[in-house]
Order: sequence, then structure tokens, then C-alpha cells
Amino acid sequence: MRKLIGRKVGMTQLFDEQGNVTGVTVIEAGPNYVTQVKTVERDGYNAIQLGFGEVKPKRLTRGQLGHLGLLKPDEKHPKRKQLTGVPPLAHLVEARVKEITYKEGDVIKADIFKVGERVDVTGVIKGRGFAGNIKRHGFNRQRKTHGASDRERAPGSIGAGTFPGHVVKGKRMAGRYGGTRATSMNLKVMLVDAERNLIAVAGSVPGPNGGIVVIREARKASKKVS
Repeated sequence: MRKLIGRKVGMTQLFDEQGNVTGVTVIEAGPNYVTQVKTVERDGYNAIQLGFGEVKPKRLTRGQLGHLGLLKPDEKHPKRKQLTGVPPLAHLVEARVKEITYKEGDVIKADIFKVGERVDVTGVIKGRGFAGNIKRHGFNRQRKTHGASDRERAPGSIGAGTFPGHVVKGKRMAGRYGGTRATSMNLKVMLVDAERNLIAVAGSVPGPNGGIVVIREARKASKKVS
């Protein structure tokens, strides 16, 4: 499966030849580095591990630096892994593949996706803290008259008294809103800039500007969509 780690840049507009406008989200997709290769013989399945987001070496632990092949062999670790061309990377994501066509140290750029393709984009939505029913679940307000002066944003009844005699598990109530993983599916690729590693997809994607997202080929793209 083709997959890339990227960073959400923001939203803008694109115009086609007929003058139609489309709202798009621009993603800085790459460059991604292949930091590990897994095979059926050794690991039970084929996969490659991608790395993105160059940082200073002091931002990573020695275990992370060793995994990326950035520590030199010594007397205690004479067989320490060495990778060439891989900088210190903050974000790692695994992508399963049918056949191993990459080797450790390879660079993958945004041009693995083409304009017109459908992709799924996964990210962490904005955390909004503790929120009430109206903001969190889209409940309606209650009336402001007939004695309900302070109940217009209250949830109302949350269950029956006699049976079952308790609040049913999973009842939609106030609580923490946001900060969870979400995926926008079947987004059309509108622009691919391989030189600057930019991909523009139609519509919105989860997360704030600057947030880390994962782009992969759409799993549920139907003939009507494509």
C-alpha cells in the first residue's frame, strides 16, 4: 500500500480551466525516508517503515538514533546498524506492501501519487477540552420560557427511573471533545508538486495547521467515486 507521512499546511482554493473553484488542503508530503524493511522470512509480513520530520539529534533518544543508524559502532556494539543519507527523524509510520521494492535509506517523495487519484488522510483532530452536549454532539437548545430560565443548554433527561433504573452505557453526554484519531476518506488529489513535495486534496483533513497526517491510497474508492 502506498503511504506517505506529511504535515498539514492549510487550506486554499484551486480553479480549473472552466473557472470552477475547489477548496483544497495543502499537505507537505515528504520527503519520507525508508528507515526499516520487514520481510516475510524474518518478520512474518512485508512492510517498510517510513520516517518524516527532520529534527536535531538531541531531540531523540539514543535508542531512536540507533534505530535510524545514526550511532557509530563501538566495542560494545560492533554490529550496530548504519544507514546512509537518513537524518534524525521525529515521526515513524509502517506501511505494508505486497513486494519489497525499496531498501533502507531510500527516499520517497510526493510523486508516488497522481492527480485524480483518491486517497485517505488520517490525523488527530483538534482538542477542544471539556465540552457540553450542544458543542460535542450537536444537541438542540431547550426552550427559554415557562420556567426554563437556566436550562436552555442542559442535556435534559438522561434515562428512565423504574427500568432500567440506571444510565445506559454509551449515553451521549458532556465530556472531552477532540484529540482523537480521525480519517477523511476518498479525497481527490487535485495537485502534486514533486519539487516542493506538496499534495493538494479536495476538502478538509483532520487536525490543525502544522499537524502530522498520513496519506494512503483509498481503501474504499468505488467506481462511481473514481
